[in-house]
Amino acid sequence: MRVAVLLDDRCQPKKCDDQCHAFCPPVRNGQECIVFHEKTKKTIISEQLCIGCGICVNKCPFDALVIQNLPEELESDMIHRYGRNGFRLFRLPAPREEQVVGILGQNGMGKSTAINILSGSITPNLGDWHIEAAEWDEILKSLPKGELRDYLELVAGTGVRVALKPQYVDHIPKAFKGQVGELLATVDERDAMNEVTADLGIDHLLERNLPQLSGGELQRVAIAATLLKDADVYFFDEPSSYLDIFERMRIVKILQNLSEGKRVIVIEHDLAILDVLCDLVHIVYGTRAAFGIFTPARSTRKAINAYLDGFLVEENVRIRDKPISFVRGSVREEAVGLPILEWGDLEKKLGDFKLTTGTGTLHETEVVGVVGPNATGKTTLAKIFAGELEMDAGWCTMEAKVSYKPQHITAEFPGSVREWLDAEIGSSWHVGEFQTRVVRPLEVDKLLELDASRLSGGELQAVSIVICLGRDADIYLLDEPSAHLDANARMEAAKAIRRTMESNEKSAMVIDHDIYFIDIVSDSLLVFEGEGGTAGSAIGPLSLRKGMNRFLKGVGVTFRRDHDSKRPRINKEASQKDREQKANDDYYYS
Repeated sequence: MRVAVLLDDRCQPKKCDDQCHAFCPPVRNGQECIVFHEKTKKTIISEQLCIGCGICVNKCPFDALVIQNLPEELESDMIHRYGRNGFRLFRLPAPREEQVVGILGQNGMGKSTAINILSGSITPNLGDWHIEAAEWDEILKSLPKGELRDYLELVAGTGVRVALKPQYVDHIPKAFKGQVGELLATVDERDAMNEVTADLGIDHLLERNLPQLSGGELQRVAIAATLLKDADVYFFDEPSSYLDIFERMRIVKILQNLSEGKRVIVIEHDLAILDVLCDLVHIVYGTRAAFGIFTPARSTRKAINAYLDGFLVEENVRIRDKPISFVRGSVREEAVGLPILEWGDLEKKLGDFKLTTGTGTLHETEVVGVVGPNATGKTTLAKIFAGELEMDAGWCTMEAKVSYKPQHITAEFPGSVREWLDAEIGSSWHVGEFQTRVVRPLEVDKLLELDASRLSGGELQAVSIVICLGRDADIYLLDEPSAHLDANARMEAAKAIRRTMESNEKSAMVIDHDIYFIDIVSDSLLVFEGEGGTAGSAIGPLSLRKGMNRFLKGVGVTFRRDHDSKRPRINKEASQKDREQKANDDYYYS
């Protein structure tokens, strides 16, 4: 089965010379394999006449075409298709009673489409793009007996009540004007607002206006609004974004308790949280914005290990060129160079909050991970090093040149991504090692012709990382670079940061809450402790193992290493391994 997809937002017929049509072999032989839409002038490809040569894909100056051969047996598994040369989805995840089901995969693979089908918002067309929707009898007959078919029978019959937590919680203040309590009262179908807000630790925010909330506070408000609805199925899209590890573990317990009487589906890119939260996981793979294929559910451990390895044994499909590997911290410490930044006894007061530090050093080729609870001063310290804030007391050697990627990023550039990159870092990103090491792994080379102001959250994050790493600097400060990136992009970003520091003999400080990301990127850790919004202190940098052990002891969570992939895994609370490690004061894998 051949799939020919036009990425509509990239096709720009007014700016090209119709190379796809001019170089197509069937067209040259008189066949109408490629024609143009009468009004939009955009490309239309006949999948029946296409020979799969790939010439049009390579000739298109805007990377707007995807031609790919898929196994013939997938044709009967097509669930939905958007238009003649549009995105198509194969198979669906299956909500299960009293279980948390996870979805793991790159962005743009159809996760949102799948959720819309499972919620009843979209009736699938089984690949027949000529019709808006297929008949439910036909849809159910196309599915094998099992959890998914039983569930969709409910959707087709009496329907299901659905609650969805959206991905981008920063859009909430634009959609609702008012206080937190007013918003939650309008959706409280279970008469449980007091209980839910107390469980989430947001009962003190009820009289605050939504625009005044931080990203983490908005996330918890969005989760509360979802939990307050009386639904049969609860969908949570990236519930851990903006939350520190304390809050993430709180969410794990809440969602697991919710699943005892309901169906729960979670899309999550923090693999450590996905691992401890979910009972089963569906992997979704394919080509971004072209097609997505859901695998049958696997046990959580097997699914994550297969995803990191990049090879799905049951499907005999490779989804990544190289596996993502984890390296023990002791191997890294030998490679650090001379001191490049030193500081001591820094103090900074912002309103009622006070930040203090001990003495610390950042070395050449060293990547220091920065961890700790929200609102304890991590971003404040980064802004001091970046020169955006002045310290009140202490000392710091500020001779180093700094490149800073802030926590909250916006794209106000009035042009394409290519023009934005040229304006920020010149033409050096076009070729050479930087292109191979950073631009391509983050797939920014596929975004070049897009309007910078219309990028998604993940795309904007990737471009911002490229801009930060592309500047000529001695120290690179990146504040929450994993936010909005999918699991694969997070790992690629971590490796890109490490490779840049090692090859250029530069240094980096990376603030993040994703333990996998921190484990891959860091040589050492700067640990923040204190009370959020009141006082924070920075300890270190410490060795990776010592720093993580101190940090996790404060959280009360232990990690072990998976014996196959060597990835960190959270021990279930009060399990034998958890008790053993706590007794040995060994919180970060043994």
